[in-house]
Amino acid sequence: MPDAREISRLLAARAPELARELLPGGHREGAEWRAGGLDGSKGKSLGVHLFGSKAGVWADFASGESGDALDLVRLTRCGGDMKAALDWAASWLGLPRDTRQAPAPASPPPRRAAAESEPERDPDAEARLAKAKALFLAAEPRLAGTPADLYLQARGIDLAQQLGRQPRALRFHPALWNGESRRAWPALVAAVTDAGGELCALHRTWLGQDAAGVWRKAPLEVAKASLGRVAGGTIRLWRGAGCRSLAAARPGEVVVLAEGIETALSVAMACPELRVLATVSLGNMGRVELPPAVSSVIIAADNDPPDSPADKALRAAAERFAAQGRTVKIARSPLGEKTDMNDLLRAG
Repeated sequence: MPDAREISRLLAARAPELARELLPGGHREGAEWRAGGLDGSKGKSLGVHLFGSKAGVWADFASGESGDALDLVRLTRCGGDMKAALDWAASWLGLPRDTRQAPAPASPPPRRAAAESEPERDPDAEARLAKAKALFLAAEPRLAGTPADLYLQARGIDLAQQLGRQPRALRFHPALWNGESRRAWPALVAAVTDAGGELCALHRTWLGQDAAGVWRKAPLEVAKASLGRVAGGTIRLWRGAGCRSLAAARPGEVVVLAEGIETALSVAMACPELRVLATVSLGNMGRVELPPAVSSVIIAADNDPPDSPADKALRAAAERFAAQGRTVKIARSPLGEKTDMNDLLRAG
C-alpha cells in the first residue's frame, strides 16, 4: 500500500489538475500555478510548480509557508490534519479503498527515528528566522512621523491621537530590500509571534508615495510578504482593557481576529477595550492557537462573495474555533461586497 511519500508523488504527477482543484482562484503563469494564498484566492504570492522534478512543490511568499503536493492538500482541504489529507488524496486519485489508511512503514527509516528523539533541524528555516529577527531589531521602534505612520494615517489610522500609544509589534524600516523590484523601499514591519509569544516571522509592507505625495503601499505585484514561518502565529496589535499578555488572558475573555494589520487596527480604534490580533492571511486564521481562557472569538471579516474561496476559508476557521467550545461571531462592514472594517473607518 502506498505511504505518504508515494501518495505525494502521485499527486505531483497530476499537479496542474490538483492546483486548479485546490486553488480555484489562481491562474497559470508559465510552469507555475499562482494564487493569492492557501485560501485559493486570486493573486500571485503563492506558486505551485506544475512540471518536472519540482512538480507539486509550492511556496507562499506572503506567509513563508511551503511544502509538497500532500502538504498543499493538508493545508487547503483538511485543516492541517495529515490523516484526513491522505484519505482525501487517495479518494481524489481514485486509489482502492483499502489503500487510504496509508499506515506508516513497519520499519521507519533511520531519519524518522532520529527525529523522534531530537527535532530535525531545518537550516533554511533557521536562517529565515534569524534574518527575520535581525530585520525587526534593525527597524526603528518608533513609528511617529515616519512613512509607516503617514501610511497608516492615510488609511484613517492615527495611532497617537486615537489609540494613545503604538503597538510594540510594529516598527519602521527605512530601506528594506524587495526581491521583486530589486531595490529597497521604506517598510512597515510587524512581528509575528507564536503561541508562546516568540517571534516566528516578520511581516513586511513595502511603502511608496503616490503622485500626490501620499504614502501608500509600494507599486508592486506583491507589496506585502512575510519572512519566517507564519503558520499558527499572529501579530499582537492590541491587548484591550486588561492590558495583559495573551498568555495571561482572563477566563471568559473575548479576542478579535482580523486578517490584515489595517483591519485589525481599525477594530482596535473602534473597540479599544477588546484584544485584537492580525492573522496575516485567512489560510492561517484557522490555525491560530488561543489560550483556553479565551471563550469568545469575533472574526472581523472582509466582505468576500458568498462561497468564494476566501469565504470558505473564513467559515472553516470559524468552525474550528466553535469546535473548541468557543462562541464565534463574524463581524462585517455594512458597506457591501469587497469592503472591510478599514473601509468602514474611512467612511466615518
